[in-house]
Amino acid sequence: MSRSTHESAGHESAGLPERLLRTGQPEPLDELDYLLITALQTSPRAEWAQIGKVLRVDASTAARRWNRLTEAGHAWLSCYTVAVGPTVPIIAFIEVDCAAGALHDVAAEIADDPHLITIEHVTGARDLVLTAAFPDLAMLARYVGFRLGRLPGVSATRSQTATAVHTEGSRWRLDRLDPDSQDLLAKDRTPVMPRRGLPAPDALDTRLYLLLSEDFRQPAARLAERLGVSPTTVRRRLDRMHRQDALIYRCEVARYLSGWPISVTLWGIAPAGETARITAQLIRMRETRLCASLTGPHNLMLTVWLRSAEDIGAFEARLAERFPEFTVADRAVALWQLKIAGHVLDPGGRHIRGVPVTFWEDPGADRAEDALLERLRVPR
Repeated sequence: MSRSTHESAGHESAGLPERLLRTGQPEPLDELDYLLITALQTSPRAEWAQIGKVLRVDASTAARRWNRLTEAGHAWLSCYTVAVGPTVPIIAFIEVDCAAGALHDVAAEIADDPHLITIEHVTGARDLVLTAAFPDLAMLARYVGFRLGRLPGVSATRSQTATAVHTEGSRWRLDRLDPDSQDLLAKDRTPVMPRRGLPAPDALDTRLYLLLSEDFRQPAARLAERLGVSPTTVRRRLDRMHRQDALIYRCEVARYLSGWPISVTLWGIAPAGETARITAQLIRMRETRLCASLTGPHNLMLTVWLRSAEDIGAFEARLAERFPEFTVADRAVALWQLKIAGHVLDPGGRHIRGVPVTFWEDPGADRAEDALLERLRVPR
């Protein structure tokens, strides 16, 4: 059922931060833990009985193991949507430069901004890299200009938008299950991004989204009770959302326990005529977590998880050999992934709490923009 012996639990826990062990953290995960995480990455909504059958344990054992993992912050589930109606939302990557000593204050200030899917403290020419979703470009401009640009400690920002997101973290797997077990579970196919042409969510949809972000494995009856509607209504709406690919489900594992503790983002330049071919191959590489085409001078962005820092050069050498026409122009190593898929993490990548992913609203920014518009209406 498991992969090759060199990917045993002992190998996956190699490099476990010594400070975490010294401070009494639980022992590294065992093979069943890794199999369970992989099963939930493959089919996040599968019943415990189905997962237990694949793992050859009973349903209660699978559920109990999962509760232990989540309570320790070692693994967690997330669900979010960025469906906004007939248009695809804007996905933006925002680089933030911070004044000396201000980085953590800035990160804490924006951690609860609901549209920030990811916040990373990185090496290189920027302090923070943010991944965010907006309903349109005007909202992106408002956020950068009237929120980030006015925060104490922010010295500069740079924004790019994605022209296409080819893959993202919900598709990444530990790959600890054999192919037959994966096939038994792989009925849920999480979209990379919601499709065009989705109806705009109504008030009940929005409330349902927020409850799903807390725990999307809640029974329909429990969701109905909390929403004050019938279970049939909840099931009907969930069926519609799944048909429309409006929900993105993820199962995550703390990076220091994943066996892939080094996260690197690469910015590169690919010839326009070769981008489709290159990205089609990049998204099939084992290390790839994110691949997106961008509007900026570097038209391709790639985030990969690697086994060690020494693998960075080897990985880039593989890229150069496989895609000689693709030039890596810049790179950044994640020092602290403070937020992933709407969940706040500690420096080792363990789960702290969730922040439901929704679009940003800020009355203060709206007032500031209105005041600027009034100034612009009056000739100088």
